[in-house]
Amino acid sequence: FMAVGTRGSVKGLTPEMLGGAGCEILLGNTYHLMLRPGAETVAALGGLQKFAGWHRPMLTDSGGFQVFSLSELRGFDETGVNFRSHIDGTMVHLGPLESMRVQHLLGADIAMAFDDCPPADCPPQRLAEAMARTLAWAKTSKQVHEDLDVSQGQALFGIVQGGTDPQARQHCAQELVALNFDGYAIGGLAVGEGHARMVQAIDHTVAFLPYDRPRYLMGVGYPRDILAAVKRGVDMFDCVLPTRNGRNALAFTRNGRLRLRNAQYIRDTRPIEAECDGYCCQNFSRGYIRHLFSVGEMLGPTLVSLHNVHFFQRWMLDIRRAIRDNALSGLKAWDSELSDAAP
Repeated sequence: FMAVGTRGSVKGLTPEMLGGAGCEILLGNTYHLMLRPGAETVAALGGLQKFAGWHRPMLTDSGGFQVFSLSELRGFDETGVNFRSHIDGTMVHLGPLESMRVQHLLGADIAMAFDDCPPADCPPQRLAEAMARTLAWAKTSKQVHEDLDVSQGQALFGIVQGGTDPQARQHCAQELVALNFDGYAIGGLAVGEGHARMVQAIDHTVAFLPYDRPRYLMGVGYPRDILAAVKRGVDMFDCVLPTRNGRNALAFTRNGRLRLRNAQYIRDTRPIEAECDGYCCQNFSRGYIRHLFSVGEMLGPTLVSLHNVHFFQRWMLDIRRAIRDNALSGLKAWDSELSDAAP
């Protein structure tokens, strides 16, 4: 499970904290880093890992999702997307050529092919166009990456699109496998389609991916979604949930979420989770953390974010142990994404 360091840092947490919480790999965002401070600046400062003070593996996404979801689009064609920067309104062009060059300069261990990520409720014509564009851009990404990556040893993953359409998923997966990427991501999910349809789309994708390459489900997140995906052969995940929820006093536990701003925790001497061996739970009470949020101290979001990141690393460890012990079928997650723990 990768914590998300959008702009080169995981919000509120130092690299030392992340390593102590069990993180082994982080995600950086190509779109944000190319706009600020710029890929050339990151390269001049030693590459993304040295820039961020993180001395373990990193992955950079392609920037495609952010372009299609955050920016004011001005049109796209076979070469990429024209959009206005959300920072200063300047026109920017980003396509497979630019994305590969930026990711090469950033220098992460794993780069992602540039893709078109359509919304969950898009019409069939838009879905078909997105898949065709994703496949064309994947070919360009692979060629540019091979031309650039002479000695750097940077892996490149292709991204399977196709929404929740079984035939589209199958076709896209098979075409990408023919291009022989180092790994394969499942994109275009966790965008509002719901758990059941997401699981079906995973099934229709992993069946056509090779067993000897990593499978990465992008943007997923909730414990039961991760467990369902692992049972179907997925290896890697990323999500902003641990830190986004942490900044809002929502703590993850084995039994659901705790809403630590609630008045019931004012004098609660218990840690967030009694079984947790993390720094937050070993040193601070729910009452103290609630106090930090009530008075606006920045330590509050830091502590809950740290706990949540550690929770997800513990969850992945539990899953790996269950696989080792042939006990995955007995592992239980939350009943839903919105499960709340007992006070």
